[in-house]
Amino acid sequence: MNLLTLKKTSVSALLQDIRVDITWSKIARRYFNKSASWLYNKMNGIDGNGGEGDFTCSERLQLKNALYDLSERIRKAADNLEV
Repeated sequence: MNLLTLKKTSVSALLQDIRVDITWSKIARRYFNKSASWLYNKMNGIDGNGGEGDFTCSERLQLKNALYDLSERIRKAADNLEV
């Protein structure tokens, strides 16, 4: 997927597969030090005043790294389960 495609596709749509399985308010606090509403608005391309407001490139990278970190933490927790 190229950068132009990423710009046209909302973050919400890109994350549709996992969206209901993650506590986004905790992601907002832990990785951005922001409120859940801030993150939900960003995911839906809305700024704080109801206008358009997508993630900046650095915020997208920060979200990407947050999801990588969360996935690694889940993998480690799964690995700790003895079968």
